[in-house]
Amino acid sequence: MNDIVTKSIEWLDRLISFDTTSRLSNLDLIKEVETYLKNLNLDTRLTHNSDGSKANLWCTIGPKDIGGIVLSGHTDVVPVDGQEWSRPPFKMSKANGKLYGRGTSDMKGFCAVVLAMAPEMTRRKLKIPLHFAFSYDEEIGCVGVRGLIKDVVENLPLPRAVIVGEPTNMKIVGGNKGGRSFRTTVRGVPGHSSEPGRGANSIMAAARIINHIEDIQNRLISEAEPTCLFDPPYTTFDLGIIEGGTANNIIPEYTHFNWGYRGLPDEDPRKLELEIRSFISDHVELKLKDVSGDAGVITNLRNETPPLIPDHKSAAEHLIRHLTGLNESGTVAFGTEAGLFQQAGIPGVIFGPGSIQQAHQPDEFIEISQLAECVVFMQKLTNWAEND
Repeated sequence: MNDIVTKSIEWLDRLISFDTTSRLSNLDLIKEVETYLKNLNLDTRLTHNSDGSKANLWCTIGPKDIGGIVLSGHTDVVPVDGQEWSRPPFKMSKANGKLYGRGTSDMKGFCAVVLAMAPEMTRRKLKIPLHFAFSYDEEIGCVGVRGLIKDVVENLPLPRAVIVGEPTNMKIVGGNKGGRSFRTTVRGVPGHSSEPGRGANSIMAAARIINHIEDIQNRLISEAEPTCLFDPPYTTFDLGIIEGGTANNIIPEYTHFNWGYRGLPDEDPRKLELEIRSFISDHVELKLKDVSGDAGVITNLRNETPPLIPDHKSAAEHLIRHLTGLNESGTVAFGTEAGLFQQAGIPGVIFGPGSIQQAHQPDEFIEISQLAECVVFMQKLTNWAEND
């Protein structure tokens, strides 16, 4: 086995051992990585969240006065709560050519390869710098990387391109859907359930909104263009959390639900929001306020992540094609940090080891062959950075 592949597996084992579920701190992992890089005589930059409990890490190998290629990966993972794992999720295990553990595929495998390559990169006289960008809280809306990008744009030479190492089975992905998420609170009027006319049921009002969202989803499915590059070829809605009521014999005063949508890059991201807000105003809120002026509906935007708009002529795609010989560029429905880099003037491409089908699943795994393929790519990238 290639020595760097072996080191990648060792690094993956170390990264998996840190429970960096988004609700927790990632500082222990960041400190481990920072110590390793400083022992290679590399400088690091950290950008923290507001209370200092989480951090992004930036590190440059090569010239610091010109923009280079960013290797971007997030350090957080999704929860394992409620999932049936047959092996410890935060202790990497190996079987049948696969490495198991939370984050193996999404996306500590990519980060492990990048870190395993660091000593080799530092030994080279790179003409084009390679930047490591490890972020926090990607899984809850690409939250952390925004501070990292701001720091880079304001204080450092603008990079040429970014490679976001989300799992694509080492295939080029040049576009992803954007995402918008909301929290809606319906306030009704409480009362005894034996006299529903004296109150306003917030759950029933919320249900009317949710049914309308489902109607919009069905409309979008029927209007989908079969030639669309995305799968599925339409904007998709999600509704994952709903809370309301206190007892069966009390008219529920409050109901809360979280919802959102992943939109196609060429669509106006606010159009559907405005359609739903209009429905709420005209068909839900008026009925609530007929009972009480204090009743009503409040919808707040929780997060917005821009899409990666496909650009097959970008510096990012051109580089990957040049190094790999791959010609096809696909799209994905899941969100990534690439669109935020693109908005900042840094062309992006999504390209990394592992399968998105394993992401967020119990017994998540990555195939060792995928890590090996990523190592080969990183070696080609390093050679290019040295000789370009």
